Amino acid sequence: MTKPTTARPIPARRRHPRRLAGAVVRRVFAVLLGCLFIAPLYWVLTTSLARNGDVYKFPPSLIPHWHFGNYARAWDAAPWLRLFGNTVLIASATVLLALFTSVLAGFAFGVLRFRGRKVLFALVMSVMLIPQTVLLIPVYIIAQTIDWLDTYWIQIIPWGASVFGIFLVRQFFAGLPEELFDAAELDGAGRLRMLWSVGVPLVRPALLIVGLNVFMGSWNSFLWPFIMTSSGSHVQPVEVGLATFYGTDGTDWTGLSAAVAFTTVPVLALFLVLQKHFVTGAYSTAAGLRG
Repeated sequence: MTKPTTARPIPARRRHPRRLAGAVVRRVFAVLLGCLFIAPLYWVLTTSLARNGDVYKFPPSLIPHWHFGNYARAWDAAPWLRLFGNTVLIASATVLLALFTSVLAGFAFGVLRFRGRKVLFALVMSVMLIPQTVLLIPVYIIAQTIDWLDTYWIQIIPWGASVFGIFLVRQFFAGLPEELFDAAELDGAGRLRMLWSVGVPLVRPALLIVGLNVFMGSWNSFLWPFIMTSSGSHVQPVEVGLATFYGTDGTDWTGLSAAVAFTTVPVLALFLVLQKHFVTGAYSTAAGLRG
C-alpha cells in the first residue's frame, strides 16, 4: 500500500521588479493627474472663503480663511432659485429633444437603406466643422424676426439636434446584427416599432453618453444665452447669472468663486449619482465603436 503523497504548498508568485515598478509609476501618475484636475476646484473653494484683500496677495495662500460671509453675499446678489429652475428646464428639454432626434437620425443612417444616405450623413457630420460663434449673428436675426428673443425656445430648439449624438447612435445601430430587424419585420413590426422595441433598448449606453454630454453642455452654456437674452431677463440660466459679479469697478472674485461653488454642486452630485452608469456606458460605447 503506497503512502498518500502530500501536496506541496504552491509558492506565492513573486512580482517581477519591472512589473512592480510599472504599477508604482502608474499609481503615482494617477495621483498626480487627479491632483491636477482637483486643483482648480480647490482654488475656487479657497478663493470663495478668502477676504477681498487676500485675493491679490502674492504668493497666494492655499489655506482657506473660512470667511463664509462671501456665500451669503453671493446668494443675495442674484435670484439663484429662479436661475436654477431655468437651467434645469432648459437642460432637461434640450436633452429630451436631442435624444429624440439622435435616435431617429441614428436609426435612419445606421439601419435604413436609401439613396444618398452616405452623402446626407457626410453633410450632417460637416456641421461639426462650423464654429458655434459663426452662427450667433444669423440665428440672432432669425430669432428677432420670429420673436424668440428672451424666450426658452431660443435656448432649447437650436441645440435640440446633437451631431455627436447622431454619429454615436448611428455607429451603435450600424454595429447591430441585421437579423434582429429582419426577424422583427417578419413578425409584422413596422419601422417605428422596430426602432422603439428593438433598437432603443440596445443603444441605451450610447443614449446615456449623449444625454450627459448634452446636459453638461446646456448647463455650462454662457455665450449663447447671454447674447439671446437681455439683462435681467426671467429666462436666463445660472451661467448668465454669474456675470452679476462682473462690473465697471472690477470683478468680485470672492463672491464669484462662492457662486461658482454652490452652482457646481448640482452637476457634481448628478455625476456622482450616475458615475456607475456613466462608466458602464463609456465602456459599452467604446465596444460599440470598435464593432
